[in-house]
Amino acid sequence: MAREKQRREPRFDGDGDGDLRADPREDRMAKPKRKGKSAPGKSAPGKSAPPPEDDDAPPQRSRPKKAKKGGRFGLGGLVYWSAVLSIWGAIGVGGLFIYHAAQLPPIDTLAVPKRPPNIAILAADGELLANRGDTGGAAVRLRDLPPYLPKAFVAIEDRRFYSHWGVDPIGIARALTRNLTGRGGMQGGSTLTQQLAKNLFLTQERTLSRKMQEAILALWLEHKYSKDQILELYLNRVYFGSGAYGVEAAAQRYFGHGAAQVTLAEAAVLAGLMKAPSKLAPDRNPEGATERAAQVVTAMAQEGHITEAMAKLALGRPALARRERGAGSINYAADYVMDMLDDTIGAIDQDIVVTTTLDRRLQEVGEKSIAEELDKKGEKFGVSQGALVALDPNGAIRALVGGRNYAESQFDRAVSAKRQPGSAFKPFVYLAGLEHGLTPDTVREDGPINVKGWQPENYSREYFGPVTLTKALALSLNTVAVRVGLEAGPKAVVKIAHRLGVASELQPNASIALGTSEVTPLELVTAYAPFANGGVGVQPHIIVKVRTAGGKQIYARRGSSNGRVIEPQYVAMMNTMMEETLSTGTARKAELPGWRAAGKTGTSQDFRDAWFVGYTPHLVAGVWLGNDDNSPTKKVSGGNLPVEVWSRFMKAAHQGVPAAALPSGSWRSAAAPSDSLSPIAPLLDFFSSDPEPEAPPQRPSRRRQARDEEGDVAPGSVHGLEALMPPADIPSQTPRPRRGPSREEKNIFEKLFGG
Repeated sequence: MAREKQRREPRFDGDGDGDLRADPREDRMAKPKRKGKSAPGKSAPGKSAPPPEDDDAPPQRSRPKKAKKGGRFGLGGLVYWSAVLSIWGAIGVGGLFIYHAAQLPPIDTLAVPKRPPNIAILAADGELLANRGDTGGAAVRLRDLPPYLPKAFVAIEDRRFYSHWGVDPIGIARALTRNLTGRGGMQGGSTLTQQLAKNLFLTQERTLSRKMQEAILALWLEHKYSKDQILELYLNRVYFGSGAYGVEAAAQRYFGHGAAQVTLAEAAVLAGLMKAPSKLAPDRNPEGATERAAQVVTAMAQEGHITEAMAKLALGRPALARRERGAGSINYAADYVMDMLDDTIGAIDQDIVVTTTLDRRLQEVGEKSIAEELDKKGEKFGVSQGALVALDPNGAIRALVGGRNYAESQFDRAVSAKRQPGSAFKPFVYLAGLEHGLTPDTVREDGPINVKGWQPENYSREYFGPVTLTKALALSLNTVAVRVGLEAGPKAVVKIAHRLGVASELQPNASIALGTSEVTPLELVTAYAPFANGGVGVQPHIIVKVRTAGGKQIYARRGSSNGRVIEPQYVAMMNTMMEETLSTGTARKAELPGWRAAGKTGTSQDFRDAWFVGYTPHLVAGVWLGNDDNSPTKKVSGGNLPVEVWSRFMKAAHQGVPAAALPSGSWRSAAAPSDSLSPIAPLLDFFSSDPEPEAPPQRPSRRRQARDEEGDVAPGSVHGLEALMPPADIPSQTPRPRRGPSREEKNIFEKLFGG
């Protein structure tokens, strides 16, 4: 019983150490005695004896030991581990550099890639018209730029450019601090050298690998090139938006002049574009570009690159992007120049300067003439597109407008669109007749004709009976043209058209007389040039010379022609006949004060194409109007809208040019009086006599003749006919009896066509 009373149940000791103990006393008894302890019952000298042990007394709590000051994890430990981590970090970064450097080409073979060549296209007077090439502008030297231009880029993109060695740790740290604190927006730590390395050698992807390679290449660039060389490379390679690479291209694109002429405010805009070229383009976002430019100017002033007065002036007069002049038709001509360069000089491996035959003023007048005519009347007449080509009589292209607006459509209708010329093709038919033995005074019947089932008729469905060839061409009588074509032979007509300058394939059938085979505006205008120059075939050309950017000439055009293609007497006859077209025929609205011009209208079936090609000894110009989808217009004919465009253009082109007569040769009309005193009497007297053959009763009045201004409507295209068989899509119609027009019909015609 005594042992049971002494027994104690297990419990958690009060010292909180979590040990499960039976009796703390036993635990103490099991411990060895400490050195220097007195035996029980005795006390050490000078010390009081400990109280006697009581088995029932609670155990004493052990006190936790205090950590010593300056232990392993104190300040010394922090320094130690920081040093260790720094060493291992440096080793890791070095390993990454070595790994990514191994992915690059060997340094000894590394070279700055050659800049894509630029093609500067100049007008005949040396004015810059356009730049072509991947960069959009020529390379410039740093010494040729105003000092504040490169400094603007340094101030806003890399203030420590001249003090770092390609990678700027201080700049990186500053950018990280600003990004973490949110002050000043997101900042980048790339130097100008790193940006150049990225543009020269790397892609635009944002990866750690690319950043490592960028840093390696930046160090290589700094080792190989001077700071000024790096800055010059940078300014000529970076992207400025809108397809412009390099500061020269950007200055031309946004301000209309070279980088050497930029103002301080303009330089600030260009430097500001580096942050977001597309978003901050001054022609799209003028407010954003101005705000960013102000930041650039402020940075330049803070860095001491400009004075406070210069900064105030630039901030007070921000730069404005130029507005595009007109519809950009000069780009049609520039594209044609690029096409011709392939055949002229072959591959281009350096910057070149191309001098052309183009006249900037005439180009703008031609563009404006078409654009305003279509803006004013296009919707009413259901016509959406137009083209204009102007050559001087030796074949030099002075203006080439390939469409209404280059930004909306880059397809060049002047050189690439093949359309039916309608009656504008008839001069080649009548020239074939003259070479076959006819003359302008030859009389042929204007009446119904049947060519193996095909019955072409005049637009008015009226006939004049016997008429001279001159009158038939002036009034664009279809039946007479078909008769002359058959008399001379369709093959002869095709041969003459090709001889004069038409390059497209032509079908030698009866309907060729009505212009059913397709040609381009440039071809047709080229083929009219021999009438203006006295019978010499020309080669249309737009390039005069080509030289390198350094001034070395690599091409110069030498005068060349196709030789005589029309005998002088036939030139005189044709000019007499086509002058009558403007005097009394379908092109009477073609006004050119002080000049005796000649030409021919043309309208294809269902009014799908409307043409007028006219000329003086100074210039040959042709106008086409229609729709790209070949849909019919609302009665646009060669005698209305195209004549109006042509007149406006030619009036401007002949301002200040001394008047001259067309080549007349030795031929003169038999109806002309013999006592002419003027040296051009054979032409002038012809119009004063106005001979008329015997005509059927109730001959139409002059106003009725005006309706025949639309009598040049050609039937559909014909292919593969044999023995002059007519095409299936040309309807055979029985001619209606002639009747006089009602007053209402006259008024409608006058309202629509001004005739």
